[in-house]
Amino acid sequence: MLQSPIIRRLSQALPILLMIFLLTLSIKTIIHELKNDSWQNIWQYLQGIPKLHKLGAITLTGLGYLVMTGYDLLGFQYIRQTLAPTKIATTAFISYAVGNTIGFTAFSGTAIRYRFYCGWGISKGKIAQLILFTHLTFWLGLFVIGGIVFIIDPLTLPSVLNLPFDSVHPLGLIFLFLVFIYFAVGYYWKRPLQFGSESILFPSSKISLQLIAVSCLDWGLACSVLYLLLPAASGWSFPGFFGIYILALTAGLISTVPGGLGVFETVILALRPASMPATDFLGALIAYRIIYYFIPLIVALGLFITYELKQNKS
Repeated sequence: MLQSPIIRRLSQALPILLMIFLLTLSIKTIIHELKNDSWQNIWQYLQGIPKLHKLGAITLTGLGYLVMTGYDLLGFQYIRQTLAPTKIATTAFISYAVGNTIGFTAFSGTAIRYRFYCGWGISKGKIAQLILFTHLTFWLGLFVIGGIVFIIDPLTLPSVLNLPFDSVHPLGLIFLFLVFIYFAVGYYWKRPLQFGSESILFPSSKISLQLIAVSCLDWGLACSVLYLLLPAASGWSFPGFFGIYILALTAGLISTVPGGLGVFETVILALRPASMPATDFLGALIAYRIIYYFIPLIVALGLFITYELKQNKS
């Protein structure tokens, strides 16, 4: 049945309207948290972060983006194609650095992969399989980690999220149920799907388990970057903070706001110890955005421009 133009336009506009609503709500919440503080206090906190912690955060960020290339490396095993690991790593790094920061990874990361991998002789059909694989397994890893963490440490959800339950425990059960369905489908679905000349097989359990390991390391390093930048007096242990980080990350991803900007920060601020000033945490979150998102973006853009200049000369 064909949709009317009005319904079709409304369905296209709803995700954008939801994103704007959540971003506005997040900004309003952050402003409310800072109503009794000044931006000067945030600047003072940023200046006061120990240099060793900043250096450690930058180092962990580099390791984290190196680990992220594992998604594409395993993806090439899945599509049964060979390409120099350095080329795969370069493409993956640029894709994730751009996609993580500006959002809309399904478009930005996809366009970058097509640009680079097509230039190196990989067919468009195989690239499409690789992109589908990386997106599917990204969520698989998040569901596994989130499911386990939310069941072990069922945090109380901040009211600003307006969810129908008070604890993350139901989210953990839902996440692990989705993982169970994934592996059940993989076990029983043995016949490939045919799309033109391309056939698509469900990822093997071996590759899926390897991807979960990559995801655990990826999110663990990302969480460590922010943990190093937090106020020393927060009193959070790393395992305790990891659950908060995964919850904030999940909220940011579901919101569809580019990079989870505002939504991620809102959850962290809402769950901080009541005795800690919001300015200290916002200072840590700004430092995290700069180190984990904007520095890799600058490096990625430099690599992309260098690649384009070389292509134009050849």
